Amino acid sequence: MSPLLEIERITAGYGPVQALFGVSLRMEEGQVVALMGRNGMGKTTTIRCISRLLPLTGGTIRVAGQDIARLSIPAVARLGVGLVPEGRRCFAPLTVAENLIVAARPGPWDMARVCTLFPRLAERMGQVSATLSGGEQQMLAIGRALMTNPRLLVLDEATEGLAPVVRQEIWDGVRALKAQGLSILLVDKSLREICAVADRAVILERGESAWAGPIDDLTADLSDRYLGV
Repeated sequence: MSPLLEIERITAGYGPVQALFGVSLRMEEGQVVALMGRNGMGKTTTIRCISRLLPLTGGTIRVAGQDIARLSIPAVARLGVGLVPEGRRCFAPLTVAENLIVAARPGPWDMARVCTLFPRLAERMGQVSATLSGGEQQMLAIGRALMTNPRLLVLDEATEGLAPVVRQEIWDGVRALKAQGLSILLVDKSLREICAVADRAVILERGESAWAGPIDDLTADLSDRYLGV
């Protein structure tokens, strides 16, 4: 059986500037995998490649066994990749309900289930998303991705810049999604929370995969070497 996501030695960049020099990653259905590394090491670029927002210059990415190199962004989404991008990027003029409806695809995730995961959204269905707090916008961005009924949820810095109490609500949501068996690829700076929820980790260093393994094997020495300031 093919892994849900398989990345093999991908390279990519922005114009003449190369950002990825050989990133590899493998995750199975139902796993939570953390993509880790210091700032500027290629985490968001890797996510952009998975979502087809950035073309590869080398290597392969397969989702559920299918090479996505020639697929469109909507086609990758239809394969089951649900992206929560860095910076949230909700549709500002639309209400909470409209943000959710516009992303809806058939499946078990609907507005009622999203509101069970994040009850705050149920209270703001008619509110324009531009007027939400940062934490509420993040909940909406996650909810919108879930409305696509993804096989793989990709979270890029989902708790960045949020107040501690709101970060905890987001992490509670991630743990609930894991308990329900959803596959999650996440980027975040909170090592403590990552270690509590992830099954495996892949660490990037200067655009390459420097370490990969079970999260329990991520020692203090490795953390200091690849993640310390």
